[in-house]
Amino acid sequence: MNALGENISEYLKSNFGEDFLKHYENYVNSEPNVFIRTTDFNREALIEELKHYNIELEKLAKVPNAFKVMSEKGKVGKTVEFALGKYYIQSLSSMIPPLVLNPNENDKVLDLCAAPGSKTTQLAELMNNKGMIISNEPNPKRLRTLAFNIEKMNYLNVGIIKNKGELLSKLFENYFDKILVDAPCSALGIIQKKDEVGNWWNLEQAEKIASLQFRILLSALKMVKVGGEIVYSTCTLTVEENELILDKLLKKYPAEIIEIELPVKSNNAFTSLHDIEINASIKKAKRIIPWEINSEGFFVCKLKKIGNTERMDKSNFKLKDRNLSLVNSANKKVTDYISQISDKYGIDKSLFGSYKYIIKNKEAYFVSADWEFEDLSHFERVGIKFAKLDNRGGVHLSTPAARILGKHATENIIELESLDELKVYMSGGTIRKDFKSFGQKIVKYKNDYLGSAIVTGEGLKSQFPRVLRTSEIIFE
Repeated sequence: MNALGENISEYLKSNFGEDFLKHYENYVNSEPNVFIRTTDFNREALIEELKHYNIELEKLAKVPNAFKVMSEKGKVGKTVEFALGKYYIQSLSSMIPPLVLNPNENDKVLDLCAAPGSKTTQLAELMNNKGMIISNEPNPKRLRTLAFNIEKMNYLNVGIIKNKGELLSKLFENYFDKILVDAPCSALGIIQKKDEVGNWWNLEQAEKIASLQFRILLSALKMVKVGGEIVYSTCTLTVEENELILDKLLKKYPAEIIEIELPVKSNNAFTSLHDIEINASIKKAKRIIPWEINSEGFFVCKLKKIGNTERMDKSNFKLKDRNLSLVNSANKKVTDYISQISDKYGIDKSLFGSYKYIIKNKEAYFVSADWEFEDLSHFERVGIKFAKLDNRGGVHLSTPAARILGKHATENIIELESLDELKVYMSGGTIRKDFKSFGQKIVKYKNDYLGSAIVTGEGLKSQFPRVLRTSEIIFE
């Protein structure tokens, strides 16, 4: 049994009633459902591939690309397909805020509280891997997870920044078309999988978190353009972290709440509680009750900025590197590198015009050509690794780039012939047999481009990144 703790039980009973508490207790002590979100990979093919692991999926009609895992839940994070980023394990409720924000490839988008990357990668998918996303995460460890998930899923329209969300408006002002604020919270909606919450939760702690949430949301309002939109969401149930945050914002700042309709069952937000009166428009926000959709509890609201906010005093952020710059494919800094890659792999040079490039030390990165923010000094990373550069002017295609560009290549492709060879490659080993020519190759298995490798006299040496070699991969 999952012990809620007296503080949580008393809060829920006092604010939502005895029946709500009983439903909540039953939900918390039930087995969590597992959901996945697929990428633009052929979904019908993915369903068939997962059947080899005896994983059965159920399509959710109203939520794009979402499936409920019906069998072998323990395997779903260990498949080859998962390791290659063909799908993301994500709760159904967590998929809702990006759908409500609904960005397109012409938008400049900020994911203000981005790690571990579930919503950033979903936003990137909604934008067809185009446009411009900036993902912010202040925690270094969580930032590494965010970067890992973006690269694993091959998204080229994301730049990562590490700063406190409540301070970021000093750098960006009236800049973004759309902002997602999936705020840190007291987690009462996800206690089913985070039962440690019951050990520390009390109203005082929730109110401290609410103070931070308000500062983050206000920062977002200052960063979005007039007419731009913000989605505010949390995975908690408290009024203090949801309705009262919005009520406080609407009293002083130029924002209005937009009517939304969710693709899952939801309830209108509260406009009063006990003797507290809340702005009537806040009923347009939605509460997702966990047992009503068999997923996590969430709060979702969409706001529109309707006027100017006060101008910010620009502060001196710590800069990473003042010398970095984005260049297009015609820039002399990258033309030779692009020519080498184009010639070696038989890739049409015009394709490289779809990206912009960054040279950093002995590495090149590439990002969607839609990227426009020129001052890269504040970023941890923009785009994903394109190639490694050697001291002789040579260029060596990275595994992420090989996975992205492989389908356009016509030369120097090696197709693995067996499951055993796939195991060796994905474990970082050497496939010991004779190949026709030496040098770097793009590696393919069936319809999947896996990455790069080097052919030597010993055989084909894998360059599959160590970070992608998960602790266990099941080969079926």
